[in-house]
Amino acid sequence: MSFKTRVIAVDNGTLPFGGMQVDTPIFAVDDSFLDATDSQPDGVKDLSWPNKLAFVIDNVLSTQESKRLIALTEQLGFQDAAPGIQTPPGMRQNTTVHWLACASDVERIFGRIAKLLPAQIEGRRLMDTLSHRFNTYRYTKGQQFRPHIDGDWPGYGLDKSGEGMDVWTEGLSMLSMLLYLNGSEEGVVGGETLLFDGQNIRHRVEPKAGRALFFRHGLHTESVMHAGDILQSEHPKYVARVNVMYAY
Repeated sequence: MSFKTRVIAVDNGTLPFGGMQVDTPIFAVDDSFLDATDSQPDGVKDLSWPNKLAFVIDNVLSTQESKRLIALTEQLGFQDAAPGIQTPPGMRQNTTVHWLACASDVERIFGRIAKLLPAQIEGRRLMDTLSHRFNTYRYTKGQQFRPHIDGDWPGYGLDKSGEGMDVWTEGLSMLSMLLYLNGSEEGVVGGETLLFDGQNIRHRVEPKAGRALFFRHGLHTESVMHAGDILQSEHPKYVARVNVMYAY
C-alpha cells in the first residue's frame, strides 16, 4: 500500500551525536492508516507513584493499523536528523521521521482514548484533539534513548490552506503519548521504556503493537524521567510520540 504524502515544512534538525542538518523535512499524510472499525482500548493501567503521573492504555491501535503505520513511516523515510528537537549529543540514538497525520485519523484515535485521559491537569482542561504531529522513531540493534524528560510543545496541524503547517496558539501539551507499533510478537527484544524514580527504575514498559504509554512532561516536578533501553534484537523497534494537549 502506498500513501499520499508531501513535505509540508522544513526545520533545522539535530543529529544523534552532535551537529545539525538544515531543511530537515516534516511531512503531511493525506491518507488514512486506520481500520474501517475502531479498536477498543482495554482501559487504564495506572503506573503513577507519589507526585508522578504515568499510565498505559493497550489496544489504542490494532495490529494491522500498527503494521500500516510502520509501512507509512518507512515510505516517508527515516533519517538521522530530528527537526526542531534539541537533544545533547549521544542522548537520542535512533533514526526519525516527523509528520502530520490526517485530521480524521487524529480525531478517531483521540475518540478511542479521550474518556481514559485526565479531564484536567492543574486546572487546565483536556482539549478535544491530540496534536496532529507524530514524531516517529526507529531503533536498530544497540540503539537507545538515554534518560531525559520530554519538553512541552504547542499543537501542530495543517493551516487553513492545507499547504503549510500551523502552530496552534491555544493550549500546550502536558502528557507524552508513546505509541508502540511493534513488540516481542514481531521479534523485538529489549527496548523497554524505563521510568525512573530518582536514580532507580520504577517501571519497565514493554513495547507492544498498539500499546500507548502516557506520562507527565515539561519543566514540572510531576514530570517523569524516562529512557528507551538498548534494543537487543536485529528486528527494529518503532514508536511514535504524540502530544496530549491541554487548554491554557
